[in-house]
Amino acid sequence: MKGTRTEGRWMIRRFSRFRILEHWGIVLSTLVLFATGLSQRFWHLDFSQWLILKMGGIDNVRWIHRYAGVLFSLGLILNVVVAVAGVVRGKWGPSMFITKKDFTDAVENIKYYFGLDDHPAKCDRYDYMEKFEYWTILMGGFLMIVTGAVLWFPILVTKILPGEIIPAAKALHSNEALLIFLINALWHIINAVFSPEVFPLDTSIFTGYISRERMAREHPIELARIEEGPPE
Repeated sequence: MKGTRTEGRWMIRRFSRFRILEHWGIVLSTLVLFATGLSQRFWHLDFSQWLILKMGGIDNVRWIHRYAGVLFSLGLILNVVVAVAGVVRGKWGPSMFITKKDFTDAVENIKYYFGLDDHPAKCDRYDYMEKFEYWTILMGGFLMIVTGAVLWFPILVTKILPGEIIPAAKALHSNEALLIFLINALWHIINAVFSPEVFPLDTSIFTGYISRERMAREHPIELARIEEGPPE
């Protein structure tokens, strides 16, 4: 079992250095996209106009937004390629796939929250909430990539597709940006910062480690598999 003892607690390696760097690459590019994209959408607000001026004007904001979009696209594509390659090579299992167990886990947790059951659902490496968040952001991210490319190269796109695709892409790109922002702000950040289980901050994505106590509480199936070790 890969782990280390810190302050009297046994810490288990949950994320590799590559995953930590990948996560922060996507986070930083997303923050730049939010700042440059939402300031364009809500250009009439004083804060947006201040931000646009600080970045050198609307033309600079648009170019920063596009290049940040390229970095975000590369990060998202890399995430999928590495995941698929790892599963195909047998390096790890398809732990992010949604299965029937996720739905039964959700029902089991609802019963637990309302006092109808005496224990929460026993989850594996990722629980149903983490999977929902991942797939929502992944699908939304690819939608942003496609619609962003359409808006970046409208003349080229309309040589192949009807002109109505441009306003449709603009509406999807703008509204999906808000949806992703709300999911990150109200779901991911709350779970990573304000959840009673991790408050004041979930440090696993910084350090790559999680305590054994938390693993036993949140991911008991994975913990049992880790402690059992590979078959001899």
